[in-house]
Parts: sequence; structure tokens; C-alpha cells
Amino acid sequence: MAKLLIKRVYEPRARGDGQRVLVDRIWPRGVGKDKLDDAVWLKDVAPSTALRKWFDHRPERWPQFCERYAAELDSNADAVAALRRIVARGPVTLLYSARDEERNQARALVDYLCR
Repeated sequence: MAKLLIKRVYEPRARGDGQRVLVDRIWPRGVGKDKLDDAVWLKDVAPSTALRKWFDHRPERWPQFCERYAAELDSNADAVAALRRIVARGPVTLLYSARDEERNQARALVDYLCR
């Protein structure tokens, strides 16, 4: 598998980012479309609205969020396949907007892809 990185969408593009992929279901607050004109937006690979609202970035829900998110990804083969095709081409940086840098959908997504 190619190199997979994650970073907050608010961080500037870096030389080693490779293909940038936004993995949020909703557009990040305060980010103009021009700032992400080089990124692919795969909102279908993001957690469902119901799951995102249930998780509410509560640390105690992280393990169960990862399980539920993996189940959603398992049932969304087309979106996962699209992401895997991008990853197969070279370095990829998954972009997310959550404040929590340790517990967010991009980190859970990397774990899912690497399993």
C-alpha cells in the first residue's frame, strides 16, 4: 500500500502530501473551495450523518465509533474501492476537519484500509 498520511484540512499543503482526499461528509467550515482545488472530495467514504452525530467526538465512544464506521465502510464497497484506487497510485493525504487529531474519521479510515 502507498504512503497514507492524515492532516487537518486547515493545515497548508506540504510537498509530500501526494493526492489530497477530503473525507468529511460536509464541507469544512471556513475553507474556501479554492483552498482545496487540488483535493478529491470523497464524501461517500465519510461516516454517515447519524454516526457522526452519535459519536459527537466523545473519547469514550471512540472504540465503538470505529466498529460502526468499519461496518458502514464494509457496506459501501464502491466508495472504498474508489479510495483504494487513489491510494494505489501513490502517496495520499486524507484531510479531515475535526479538532481531535487522535480520534477522527481519517485515523479510523487509515486503520480500516490497513487491516
